[in-house]
Amino acid sequence: MEIHVMWNDYPKLKKELQKTLDLMSSSISLPNKEIENTIIEMFHSGGKLLRPAYLLLFSKLGKQPDSKKSIALAAAMETLHTATLIHDDIIDEADVRRGVTTLQTKFDKDVAVYSGDYLFIVCFKLLVQYTDSFRSIKLNTASMEKVLLGELGQMDTRYHMDITVDEYIQNISGKTAELFALSCFLGYFENGGSKRVAADCREIGKSIGLAFQIVDDILDYSQDEVSIGKPVLEDVKQGVYSLPLICALKENKKFFEPLLSKKELMTDEDSLKVHEGVVQFKGVEKAYELADFYTEEALRLIQTLPNNKANTKDTIYEITKNILTRKN
Repeated sequence: MEIHVMWNDYPKLKKELQKTLDLMSSSISLPNKEIENTIIEMFHSGGKLLRPAYLLLFSKLGKQPDSKKSIALAAAMETLHTATLIHDDIIDEADVRRGVTTLQTKFDKDVAVYSGDYLFIVCFKLLVQYTDSFRSIKLNTASMEKVLLGELGQMDTRYHMDITVDEYIQNISGKTAELFALSCFLGYFENGGSKRVAADCREIGKSIGLAFQIVDDILDYSQDEVSIGKPVLEDVKQGVYSLPLICALKENKKFFEPLLSKKELMTDEDSLKVHEGVVQFKGVEKAYELADFYTEEALRLIQTLPNNKANTKDTIYEITKNILTRKN
């Protein structure tokens, strides 16, 4: 499948993303070729490739940019991201992701679990081969821990109608923002960037990841299933309450209690009523306020980055503004 159309305006980056996908594919070697091909098909299923894109962009701001190494590190990040998606699909019992049948549906959950674990190993093999600094390996290990803790935190708060905004932010800080932060850090630091600026790169990635996840959650309440590529409000049925619902719950918990208390027995009609309640009690508007806060923080910090002859900083700013103000 073609690289996502959002990269058509950035032809050099698009070529590097294609090389990233090619390296990911060539790094997969399994005795069972049907499983191998399914994993590779997932790589090429039309994702936006935001994490590797940010890593590649930030690598160009370093003092010693190395395209080959940066592509390998980008492949490691997206491989790690794909591993988390496979495990997400198992937990969510998802049949399809991005129009492709999931591993746990095509084979079984055991195969999917081991496939996700295998991708963790592929990620580390790429990192060990191409990373110059032990600090980067250590950070990647810490990042994996934060991702898993975010997932566990989300599971711990399932069906909790008293979940706070702080708990939600803590969960998505690990679940989503950490890989954005690591991508921005590795891209810059592993290409000769200073430790001081690399720390800012982590903060930029974290703010981008937080804003991105909040906007993604908002779209569950403003887009149809075709537009966002996943079942609308499916998370609510599984007890995962995102920011728009959390904000609406604070305004009128009594409205939602009869619906959410049904837990796994919620119907599609119940979900629609939840949707109506979130709109009625201004959950989307309040969620956008926090998304705007993190967006502005990311854009502010991007402006402090060093630049180069290719004006990469301006490109990072433009892409970030576009994805964090998207409506679909």
